[in-house]
Amino acid sequence: MSFKKRLSLVLSIILVILLGITGCNSIPSKEVGNNIIKIGTSGGYHPFTFMNEKGKLDGFEIDVWNEIGNRIDYNVEFVTAEFSGLFGMLDTSKINTIANQITITKQREEKYLFPTPYVYSGAQLIVREGNDTIQSLEDLKEKKIGVSLGSNYEQMIREYDTNNEIEIITYEDFIGSLQDVAIGRIDAVMNDKLAALINIEKSALPLQLGGTPIQPLENSFPLVNNDSNKELLKKINETIIAMQEDGTLATISKKWFKVDITHK
Repeated sequence: MSFKKRLSLVLSIILVILLGITGCNSIPSKEVGNNIIKIGTSGGYHPFTFMNEKGKLDGFEIDVWNEIGNRIDYNVEFVTAEFSGLFGMLDTSKINTIANQITITKQREEKYLFPTPYVYSGAQLIVREGNDTIQSLEDLKEKKIGVSLGSNYEQMIREYDTNNEIEIITYEDFIGSLQDVAIGRIDAVMNDKLAALINIEKSALPLQLGGTPIQPLENSFPLVNNDSNKELLKKINETIIAMQEDGTLATISKKWFKVDITHK
């Protein structure tokens, strides 16, 4: 083969490769704007978000977001990760928001946009059955308290415990923390009241609520605070309000909890 023919063949191969690369770049990206929205969730917080017996993601949060996605005409893509890593994924644009019972706090509102709350609950202490000595945060001094790593419950206790009198033990797994209370490894857990009631019943562990809720909670979906998310915020906000008004949120809530947790 002559030099010119070899050169022509090489150039043809390069051209085919370049066309292939160009074609790959034409595939729509999975970002908001191409009708796909990525929702981060732990998949380990029954009955809000969990893997069912068929190995599929299920729960209250999943039903809520499938309905929101349908109404705003977005395909919902769920991305599962440990709870402690979800906000990092949000900050680096690996996901668009989080559906994992995210409580609205002052600190979070300084950084994120939140649509109107879709869940109203309370921060609750859980203790071993028969333990009536822990009813409030004051009772946690010199005790071990379990919380979900990176949660608002952890933040709540750290803000209260200015003298470092409470030993805080962090968990990725809520059920694991309840098991530790049951066997006496820790003295109490703080979490969502409704989640506590359901998981105490489901697990059949010797546990009970410690007093009344520490404080009320309002939950919503955090979005990174930037101009491109403001239109998405408006769509989600309008949809949540419509789902509250037409009873859809209440129906989903009663499916999972037997009560409506979507109104004050």
